[in-house]
Amino acid sequence: MMEEEELEFVEELEAVLQLTPEVQLAIEQVFPSQDPLDRADFNAVEYINTLFPTEQSLANIDEVVNKIRLKIRRLDDNIRTVVRGQTNVGQDGRQALEEAQKAIQQLFGKIKDIKDKAEKSEQMVKEITRDIKQLDHAKRHLTTSITTLNHLHMLAGGVDSLEAMTRRRQYGEVANLLQGVMNVLEHFHKYMGIPQIRQLSERVKAAQTELGQQILADFEEAFPSQGTKVAWLDKIDRRYAWIKRQLVDYEEKYGRMFPREWCMAERIAVEFCHVTRTELAKIMRTRAKEIEVKLLLFAIQRTTNFEGFLAKRFSGCTLTDGTLKKLESPPPSTNPFLEDEPTPEMEELATEKGDLDQPKKPKAPDNPFHGIVSKCFEPHLYVYIESQDKNLGELIDRFVADFKAQGPPKPNTDEGGAVLPSCADLFVYYKKCMVQCSQLSTGEPMIALTTIFQKYLREYAWKILSGNLPKTTTSSGGLTISSLLKEKEGSEVAKFTLEELCLICSILSTAEYCLATTQQLEEKLKEKVDRHLQQYSAAGSGSGCCL
Repeated sequence: MMEEEELEFVEELEAVLQLTPEVQLAIEQVFPSQDPLDRADFNAVEYINTLFPTEQSLANIDEVVNKIRLKIRRLDDNIRTVVRGQTNVGQDGRQALEEAQKAIQQLFGKIKDIKDKAEKSEQMVKEITRDIKQLDHAKRHLTTSITTLNHLHMLAGGVDSLEAMTRRRQYGEVANLLQGVMNVLEHFHKYMGIPQIRQLSERVKAAQTELGQQILADFEEAFPSQGTKVAWLDKIDRRYAWIKRQLVDYEEKYGRMFPREWCMAERIAVEFCHVTRTELAKIMRTRAKEIEVKLLLFAIQRTTNFEGFLAKRFSGCTLTDGTLKKLESPPPSTNPFLEDEPTPEMEELATEKGDLDQPKKPKAPDNPFHGIVSKCFEPHLYVYIESQDKNLGELIDRFVADFKAQGPPKPNTDEGGAVLPSCADLFVYYKKCMVQCSQLSTGEPMIALTTIFQKYLREYAWKILSGNLPKTTTSSGGLTISSLLKEKEGSEVAKFTLEELCLICSILSTAEYCLATTQQLEEKLKEKVDRHLQQYSAAGSGSGCCL
């Protein structure tokens, strides 16, 4: 029975001592041990086999048993000591628990006192911050009120001073004061619902309106227009002299009243040009029969000179809002012939070499004011065209008379056929006419002048060239330039004297020179004439009419 009870106790003890892996791992970490008896998976049989691996090792079994008994005795002593030491643990634990409870009660009381004091302090801080916020708001409102009152005082005083200076026409002082009043008035936009503020704003607007009306009236009085719109073309110099004087007076008296970027002097000059162009156009339509060539050219020259004066004085920045607009890119020159006028020596050289191309001078500077006044003369250029028609006719008649008086050119075997001097004179005259015409217009007047030159170039070809060819007996229709250029055989070949051959060579050289020069002029006209008129310039230039 004792053995069975012991076995049951051992099994119960093993069941109690069966710990979970987590507990066993924690114990091993806290109390590390290399003793096999401390292992959780201890096996007695394996342990005995380890102690007595062979039969020979059984010889010292007594010594091993004694060591185990000694170890058991020590463990019993340790257990006994621990059990005895735990006898008073319960009483000591109860005493420690009571002391801990008292300490906790004391700590709770202190925490409650601290909490009460903290609540009182928080309430006090809230009251202090509330007072500070009220003082801060009061300070902010007081500062805003003082600033607003100062602005109101400045606005009221500024409006009174503005009205007084406006009545006294003190424009220099008003300019600075008005800007300051407008700046102060901006601070009162949100207060316009207040009748007094709205009244001050209306007074400022009324003062601005009155200032504008007064300034316009003063300028109209300072720049009288009496007698500036009824002068005829012969008095056109007075127009331009008058505006020059007015511009000088403006700069001296009123120049500092306006900002420089307003370009008031240029605006005055541009307005004068618009008025002048309109009035000149009216007068010339009314008195068209009184316009003479010299008077027209005089007016055009003086007007273009004045436009050049404007280009030197002003930039043309105000022309963008007028009837004429400033070109963003450099405008093309209106003059297709920018070469220098040929001198007599150059004309003689051109006559000998058969070339009128002279060294060119640099292009004239761009003029944004070109045509701003002189455009009104374009409808009346027919007077100039008719005059040149008459002059070219007289020139051709003089060439015919001179040829008959001087006779054919003398034979000169060294030079061959020389170009007739009258041909160079004809082209030089035409070139001068085109220069004068192109200074004003590159449109229809230039085409009309080209058509007239074409007509007289044909007359020159028939009267001077073809009309003076030697007569022959072999041709019933007479000798022509075209017939001279055809090859003939046998009896058809005409016999000419040395003087006749010299004359024929001169006529052919002159015809060739006319053809080459006309073609050059035709190319220049195509480049310079208005784009929509280029086809007319090609058709009407007259190249080939001499053959």
